[in-house]
Amino acid sequence: MNTTAGSFSLLGSVVPEDAGVIKRLRKAGAIILGKANLSEFAHFRGNLPSGWSGRGGQNTNAYFPNADPCGSSSGSGVAASIGLAAVTLGSETDGSITCPASNNNAAGIKPTVGLTSRAGAVPISANQDTIGPITRSVSDSAIVLSIIAGKDPNDNFTLAQPDIVPDYTTALNPNALKGKRIGVPRKVFLDDGVNEPAVVAAFEEALNTIRTLGATVVDPADIPSAQEIVASDNETLVLDTDFKVQLNEYYQSLRKNPSGVRSLADLIAFDNAHPELEEPVNFTSQSELIASQRTNGFDAAYQQALAFDHELGRTRGIDAALHEHKLDALVLPATGFTTVPAAIAGYPIVTVPLGFFPNNVTIQSAGPLTVYPAPGVPFGLSFFAGAFSEFELVGFGFAYEQKTKTRLGRKAFPAAIPKTQLKDVIGRDQ
Repeated sequence: MNTTAGSFSLLGSVVPEDAGVIKRLRKAGAIILGKANLSEFAHFRGNLPSGWSGRGGQNTNAYFPNADPCGSSSGSGVAASIGLAAVTLGSETDGSITCPASNNNAAGIKPTVGLTSRAGAVPISANQDTIGPITRSVSDSAIVLSIIAGKDPNDNFTLAQPDIVPDYTTALNPNALKGKRIGVPRKVFLDDGVNEPAVVAAFEEALNTIRTLGATVVDPADIPSAQEIVASDNETLVLDTDFKVQLNEYYQSLRKNPSGVRSLADLIAFDNAHPELEEPVNFTSQSELIASQRTNGFDAAYQQALAFDHELGRTRGIDAALHEHKLDALVLPATGFTTVPAAIAGYPIVTVPLGFFPNNVTIQSAGPLTVYPAPGVPFGLSFFAGAFSEFELVGFGFAYEQKTKTRLGRKAFPAAIPKTQLKDVIGRDQ
């Protein structure tokens, strides 16, 4: 089974072993059906639309023809939304589980960095990458997280997690929000123009639902560093630097790679040499790859940027808001800048369906082949908090999901609904 990150440069490559999370899933009895189309290199190749890769072409949303599926775990979100698999996995560096779950009417868990192994996954950044489930329900995601969480000697970030992995299914309590304090960080994240009016209206109604479920909604409960976070270039420097070092390591780890690519520099040259595969008209950008290639390793500027990210996201960010307002979690629409503080902090997010764009929404271009927003396209609600708070967040997401059952409010458009069973595809019953 090919692992390519959507790139022909990795077609036919042979990896040394299964990824850490796949080992755990297989041990638990899971059947690995296949790979989903993602935004190439986890949306880290260049200025390209979500859901496009050289190998897979343009992935689209199942709720409106040619709608943006978001990314980078685009195919995982779409596959989960229409039942192509009971479980899908995505990786998130900044938004890549949260946004596809949001756009595809699914439940997604972006774990704390270090709760699930990244060993064997094509990397962007060891400081921000994390692997989690996208499924049709919080219950299914909780089951999967209970399996894939845990320490892995092949990923030293996982060694810092608590010794005991919770059974996240025991967090599935419809009364989980009762007596809790949930904060709304309005400043920056809910400023005018950040979100579509339909998203804001649905979010305000969601706050009423959270109150109905017994929580105290602290509004506002701003993140002190919010303005600095959106103005900072530190995340870009960290990711660009990490990507070059860690992608080079990934290419070097392969037992075989028919393309001959063994480094980021080779990858850039390969794409330019094979425009018919990797640079079709309107999909030529390699700006992220080129910016990453220009970095100089883990120098003083990198170390300073990483430390400042942690300060903005953790100490003066999410941790400060939780402490100042005595909160159990924060909540926002999954769209806009919501994912950034948790991304640079390495903190978890649980996302559930919130609503759908109305039929009269103005359809806008999202890329050469995609549109967003569009009538009926879903959007989500995200709960987030400090490191290793997944148990509580799963409970909050479940309670909201069970009260609202938003997912059931709209079906995919008819042509996107699968008409076959697995046995029809593989030609046999088992």
